[in-house]
Amino acid sequence: MLKSKTYIAIPPGETIKEILQDRGVKQKEFAARMGMTEKHISKLVNGEVALTPETANKLECVLGLPASFWNNLEARYREKILKANEENAMEQDKKIASKYPYREMVNNKWIADASNPSEKVLNLRKFFEVADLEYLNNNLINNIACRKLGDSEKADYALIAWSQQARLKAREIETKPINISKLKSLLPKIRVMTVLKPEEFCPKLTELLSDCGIALVFLPHIGGSFLHGASFKDGRKIVIGLTIRGKYADRFWFSLFHELAHVIFGHVDKFEGTTEEDEVLADDFARDTLISKLEYDNFLAKDDFSKTKIISFANLLGVSPCIVIGRLQKDNHIGYNLYNNLKERYEFA
Repeated sequence: MLKSKTYIAIPPGETIKEILQDRGVKQKEFAARMGMTEKHISKLVNGEVALTPETANKLECVLGLPASFWNNLEARYREKILKANEENAMEQDKKIASKYPYREMVNNKWIADASNPSEKVLNLRKFFEVADLEYLNNNLINNIACRKLGDSEKADYALIAWSQQARLKAREIETKPINISKLKSLLPKIRVMTVLKPEEFCPKLTELLSDCGIALVFLPHIGGSFLHGASFKDGRKIVIGLTIRGKYADRFWFSLFHELAHVIFGHVDKFEGTTEEDEVLADDFARDTLISKLEYDNFLAKDDFSKTKIISFANLLGVSPCIVIGRLQKDNHIGYNLYNNLKERYEFA
């Protein structure tokens, strides 16, 4: 027997059991009359196996009720099982749906607005391309490498929503076969783009990465996600999604090179997702690719962090001054209140 709020699915076996009890017939004898094993009869009575048309014909002879009666009983049972399961799944998914940032997703035009919880569930199932929202816990669906600065249940659900939108947008981008060697060779060319404006570097960066089999997607930030970027495999391409948390240019470029590290080191192929060690490795890669350790140490040794010296050092490196300022702030060599006028804020359409 299966129950939901509205439906109770009672197997035909219950009717068989009642008739046998009324007649005082044991299941062993009934099995012999049906020409079936006791084990099969037990499963039939308990609703563990389907009542087939062949069985219905046998029941007509043994119990005297027409085969059509048994076939209809089985059909109604299966229909109620389906409806009860659907209703139970909907109730479970309503709880899950409430954890997603639905209003923000609507505001960003990722998903249609909904007037009731059931409609929200259906919209989310279609958005995530799953039959039930609980399936999103499967690592086969959400194998994501990402850079975020905090962990919480809210952040996890926001990440899943954000990465799915990145996946959907990436399908609109044509890419060549994945080529990690080519990506490595292009890193210096990508690094010098830090001196350009978004309207200049975005199309160039997107094209360069697409030639390496990477679809680059820019998406708005989702509140509470702590998310800067994410990367993952989707079919024959790699998806890198970036957001501008704080909208400072230095954070954008650090996040980009962090995600490129996940691609280069093969973290996007990990079924179980990234480890803490993977995230540290990606951070180190981004830091040292933007400013090499040797050059940075030499600059620190001079102990002059004036605006003029910072700009001069950035020009020597061929990167935006905001990259140097962000590094110095992060390492506590200067305060976060200094030189922020040199840290450009990006706006993406």
